[in-house]
Amino acid sequence: MQGAAPTYSAEFLRVKGLAERGVLQAQHSLGFMYVNGQGVPKNDELALVWYRMAAAGGLAQAQYNLGVMLQKGQGVAQDYAQAAHWYGRAAEQGYAPAQYNLGWLYAKGHGVPGDVGQALYWFSQAAEQGEPGAQHNLGMMFETGKGVPQDQEAAMRWYRRAAEQGYLRSQYNLGLRYEAGQGVARDAREAVAWMRKAAKQGHAPAQFNLGLRYDKGQDVEQDSRQAILWYGRAGEQGHASSQFNLALIYDTGHGVPRDEALALAWYRRAAEQGHAGAQNSLGMRHEHGQGVALDAAQAADWYRKAAEQGLPAAQYHLGQLIDAGNGVEQDAALAAHWYRKAAEQGHLRAQFDLGLRHESGNGVAQDSNEALAWYRRAASQDYAPAQYMVGALLDRLDTGNPFEATDWFHKAADQRHALAQFELGLRYDCGKGVERDYEAAHFWYLCAARQGHARAQFNLGVMYAAGQGAQRDLVEAYAWLHRAGAAGVAPATAYLARIAGRMEPQQLSQAERLVSA
Repeated sequence: MQGAAPTYSAEFLRVKGLAERGVLQAQHSLGFMYVNGQGVPKNDELALVWYRMAAAGGLAQAQYNLGVMLQKGQGVAQDYAQAAHWYGRAAEQGYAPAQYNLGWLYAKGHGVPGDVGQALYWFSQAAEQGEPGAQHNLGMMFETGKGVPQDQEAAMRWYRRAAEQGYLRSQYNLGLRYEAGQGVARDAREAVAWMRKAAKQGHAPAQFNLGLRYDKGQDVEQDSRQAILWYGRAGEQGHASSQFNLALIYDTGHGVPRDEALALAWYRRAAEQGHAGAQNSLGMRHEHGQGVALDAAQAADWYRKAAEQGLPAAQYHLGQLIDAGNGVEQDAALAAHWYRKAAEQGHLRAQFDLGLRHESGNGVAQDSNEALAWYRRAASQDYAPAQYMVGALLDRLDTGNPFEATDWFHKAADQRHALAQFELGLRYDCGKGVERDYEAAHFWYLCAARQGHARAQFNLGVMYAAGQGAQRDLVEAYAWLHRAGAAGVAPATAYLARIAGRMEPQQLSQAERLVSA
């Protein structure tokens, strides 16, 4: 059974009749109707035939449209050289869209030799006629100094001319320039206004920028729901950073109810597009079973994807899994490799752990000087455990300086690091690296003892019993020695018995109440 014959509109038949009689504008219109399926079934090959007829007859608009189809490979094999030929013929007639496209081909070196001068010429021709794409490209050339002397004010003028015609890329660039004060005085209000114009037209980077402003309260009042709106619009277009930031908002419940499922969905969308931060977050969720099945192997896969992109947090997390043999084969040397990658980018914990590994020779050559170097890098970021380890290693090295070691112990102790506080107590007690000072020793022992350091508790008890560094107080001595003994400090038991023998019944009762409180 034969299919029904196609139905043509009256307008199509009218135009076709004119085209067959050689009317150039009708030939172009007929090509346009075939391209768009307007009054006739869509047919790119027939569109090309009619565009070519009108183009050969000298109609600039047809020459341009023929060039577009050749450039895209629409209904014909892609041919940049032929596209440039037809754009050139239309451009010579002053047809602005063709001038713009010809400039683009010269800028890219597609179908014609790359020629910045020719690109500048044709962009200028089109821009002066009001072609916004050409105006934008001229702005870019002046901004970067490509083919012209760099001129930020000229760039600004061309961007503005395009932006005022609604060209969203120029609107976005204007927003960036007002934000940075580039070629114009910094103006946060203008920056936001131009970003909003581009965002409302669907420009994903502008939507992200606007979302970020509402998220952080930068130049606008903080509003998480507005941030979600703009991140969401960009995220739906596949903007990975918007997807990641949306996930963060839902993950933390920043200004909106926390939604773990939505956070996971946006993390996954961003991660699958290669966003390293999202890949690291997915890895953490699989490692800890947060909203997904606990799966260390999956965690390692996501960490590796992010680590290979250079994300230091993921490199460190991957190193931890490999170090523990959790979901992957245990390999101390490979773990050290990833720790080093992260450490070299300034990751604090990786620097500290790499110091530990060099000190012990775990997966790397044992090297105290290398360990000290990594400890110092972490310590310079005010990481108290690293500050303590710098001091401890300086104490052990033959080339170490006890006075410098004391300085590092002080830095860590001031951050309430119990081991450093105890070490400072010892140093003031013995006069190592500092002048002997029993009051200072008592102070630092007390700081460490209050954090549960058993040896500090024992030494503090001894000092109270002797009245050293503080007024003699057998009740306090008894209480601290009792805590030390309960924590396993063997000498504390015998010392406690001696103290108890010297105490009045009332003191002993008071001490027992203090211990049991």
